[in-house]
Amino acid sequence: MKQYFILLLIALSATMQAQDAWQINATNINPEQYYGVTVANGMLGIVSSADPLRTNNIILAGSYDKYGRGRVSNFLNGFNMLNTTLYIDGKSINKENISNFTQTLDMKRAMHTSRFDFAEKASVSYSYLALRQLPYCALLVIEVTPHTDINLSAANQLETPDAFRDGQMYYNEINRRHAAIKLLSTQAESPTGKLRICASSAFLFPEKAGNEPRVIHTTPNNNSHAMRFNRELKKGETYRFCIVGSTLTSAHHPDPMNEAERLTVFASLEGYDRLIANHTKQWDELWQSDIQIEGDAQAQQDIHSMIYHLYSFVREGSALSISPMGLSGLGYNGHIFWDADTWIFPALLMLQPQLAQSLIRYRIDRLEAARKNAFEHGFRGAMFPWESADSGFEETPVWALAGTFEHHISGCVALAAWNYFCMTQDRTWLQQEGYPLIEATAEFWLSRIETDSIGRSHIRNVVAADEWAENVDDDAFTNGVAKINLLAVAQAARLLHYPVDERWEKVASSLVIHQFPDGTTREHSSYKGETIKQADVNLLAYPLGLITHPKQVAKDLAYYEVKVPEKDTPAMTQAIFSLLYARLGNADKAWHFFQDAYLPNLNPPFRVIAETKGGTNPYFATGAGGVLQAVMMGFGGLHLTEKGVVQQQGILPPHWQSLTLKGIGVKKQTYSVKKK
Repeated sequence: MKQYFILLLIALSATMQAQDAWQINATNINPEQYYGVTVANGMLGIVSSADPLRTNNIILAGSYDKYGRGRVSNFLNGFNMLNTTLYIDGKSINKENISNFTQTLDMKRAMHTSRFDFAEKASVSYSYLALRQLPYCALLVIEVTPHTDINLSAANQLETPDAFRDGQMYYNEINRRHAAIKLLSTQAESPTGKLRICASSAFLFPEKAGNEPRVIHTTPNNNSHAMRFNRELKKGETYRFCIVGSTLTSAHHPDPMNEAERLTVFASLEGYDRLIANHTKQWDELWQSDIQIEGDAQAQQDIHSMIYHLYSFVREGSALSISPMGLSGLGYNGHIFWDADTWIFPALLMLQPQLAQSLIRYRIDRLEAARKNAFEHGFRGAMFPWESADSGFEETPVWALAGTFEHHISGCVALAAWNYFCMTQDRTWLQQEGYPLIEATAEFWLSRIETDSIGRSHIRNVVAADEWAENVDDDAFTNGVAKINLLAVAQAARLLHYPVDERWEKVASSLVIHQFPDGTTREHSSYKGETIKQADVNLLAYPLGLITHPKQVAKDLAYYEVKVPEKDTPAMTQAIFSLLYARLGNADKAWHFFQDAYLPNLNPPFRVIAETKGGTNPYFATGAGGVLQAVMMGFGGLHLTEKGVVQQQGILPPHWQSLTLKGIGVKKQTYSVKKK
């Protein structure tokens, strides 16, 4: 209870500060306590830095090579096309000679803006965007306002990352009567030579063609080059210029160097106004699906941040899924886990089904690899890997037993596909894409499940959803999600008028889920009450819906909520506790676990979520997906049924006045819960 009151005081205190719903402001930039925040467009991620005019990371989705730990594919840290150095009256700007340094994340427009003063001479602001309308392009906007007459010099550098090899640098000029474009470009090989990674940038000046500043190309060393211009500015004359950059790899295009330059030319000739307008328009369309909270300003800001990050980390039509850390860095090697299908996908499916489809498309495109994985292990059907990258084959380091034994992911993938159909009611999609996946995973379970002499079915030797339980029999969640998979394929077959294999429902009905003598659901056959890493049994109530009686849900919650340690466990478990308590009508408990799901995991200065309490590896998109499910499917009372979305009785935390869920599902409906 003590922790509950502490969290309540924190929340109420934050609410009294009247946080902005759309902007997170950082007014004390401390490099020692700085965790960058990401602007991204579902393909390109740019992570902020505590150093002026710098970024920490550039991440390009779908770019993997084998280097670093584990002898498996890893995300590549890409070219930074936006790094810039400013000189005022010959002096280079750096963190030691600026003052009043602040940063703002504008979630409404997906823009990161920094401001500072340089001595008494000028005020500077710079903003960068991963352009939503151009998946491989970014824009940096710099404005300088002199307080006296000054000479401004700016240099844009392209430096080849250390892990890359065989860098080649180019500088090209395209001159027309209506435009002059100077292209700074570099290409290099990934660490093993698997990929060519290419980047290009150009200045975008406000002057008309022929009046732009003169650009000079320099090559200070064999690893980098730059382009630079000078301009005299008068006191009070705000000067705005931009840098537009593009980056892609041979994983995205067969001719990435030329295409990077073409995209930079395209963006340059679109011009500043059109680039900003089209970017803003697409984000406005995304935000038509939103969660609005009345009565808790801090919770509203935090929920917007979670939605913003999920929207940022996935792109419609990309056929790419989401790593637990999204496009915020190299965490978990950029691999795809059950996090995508079980924790992130359901939130996106409610808010933006067209974005969620990319996560399913990623799995469908790798169905053949999953079939080969099953074959290698002596099974039939499709066995999806625990960690997946570009190929769809297993990418888990050998030392992690999850890669060999955490088989529940195949059921998680099938459940996501079935839920996509339930949301869209698209039978053509089900027939052509969804059913082959659901049927192949069901076939895997039929070959994986063992039946004993009295007709009970078992799944033996697995790593549980609670990953501290290794090589156990009859894990509750694994058996439960296999059962859902088998029931779903039977239902899908009937809808499509396909033959129904009698084994599907027979085996599903005989799968064992153990109980203790008092009726509490037992995590696995040998479980004796040990602490658990994360939710397992409680997932049978949601998202599986196999345990529905309120007394049983409450009994399992009471038993397992105290089995999760305070530290070193992932954030999403408490979100499930919150969701289930909300559905049980216990607002106080639901509110407690809602807060506990993410508040202790926040890092400064942008309240980015780490995986664990006190952790330092944000941004944990999995945790955000869990909390958003707690809000929509818990407090909001939303249920996804075989016929689509329905709302049952919602409930509000004690101090919330109303909750509005806008643009939900394919019909873009609005649901609300109001204080009685």
